[in-house]
Amino acid sequence: MELILTHLLPLIGAGLVAGFLAGLLGIGGGIVTIPVLVLVYRQIGMPEEWLMHIAIASSLTAIIATNTSSVLAHHRKNGVDWSIVKGWWFVVAAGAVLGSFFAKGLKTEELVYFFATLASLVAIKMMLPFDRWKLGQALPEGGRRYLAPGLIGFFSAVMGIGGGSFSVPYMTLYSVPIHRAVGTASLIGLVISVSAGLGYLVGGWNVAGLPSGMAGFIHLPSAFTVAVAAVLMAPVGAKVAHMMPKTALSIAFGIFLVVATIKLVSGI
Repeated sequence: MELILTHLLPLIGAGLVAGFLAGLLGIGGGIVTIPVLVLVYRQIGMPEEWLMHIAIASSLTAIIATNTSSVLAHHRKNGVDWSIVKGWWFVVAAGAVLGSFFAKGLKTEELVYFFATLASLVAIKMMLPFDRWKLGQALPEGGRRYLAPGLIGFFSAVMGIGGGSFSVPYMTLYSVPIHRAVGTASLIGLVISVSAGLGYLVGGWNVAGLPSGMAGFIHLPSAFTVAVAAVLMAPVGAKVAHMMPKTALSIAFGIFLVVATIKLVSGI
């Protein structure tokens, strides 16, 4: 715990940025916090074999608090489409649990490259004007409507993110208004973070060699620090989301992803 105290500033900073972006863009913030957590964990001597697993699990735990705050803020502005989540939640949850157990079988290096690949794709999406592209005027019906939510849950759990980076563009491609997609993504992210967090908790419970302060793969002190900072900023991001266009911020966020990904990969 005393080692974490010496790294409070980067953890708090990551939490503040993650919380703001969670409210603003409907993302869980893990794509911001994971590179920071990896750097902090390396400095405090976390076992390299499980480094990325711990960062992902701890990020998901913090996202629970972040998305709860974001959902409440968007709900007050009528920005959450509960009907979408009602039809998706069980498939998203199942995908997230499967993703968490799949990730346990990967090495830290493999997880880093998996994260980097998907983060790069998200960065491209954020920096280019894809919001005008449409695949339909309404979300798919029938059995095929479950494919995308299941994949969103699975890949989000492997990456340790809340899923908004995937669910927001997916919903907007099917003509869900951007502000409503952002609010709804916060609720989807809450389902993902709870489900995947439980998966990482169970998956890491009997792993030998983990330090104190752990619950499975979750490092409780750092997860708590990030969560508190993020909760403070999520309502601010949600308020701003309903006041401004997101083009400039999306480009800036995409650039951040590129820089964070390069830093993460170069540290292997």
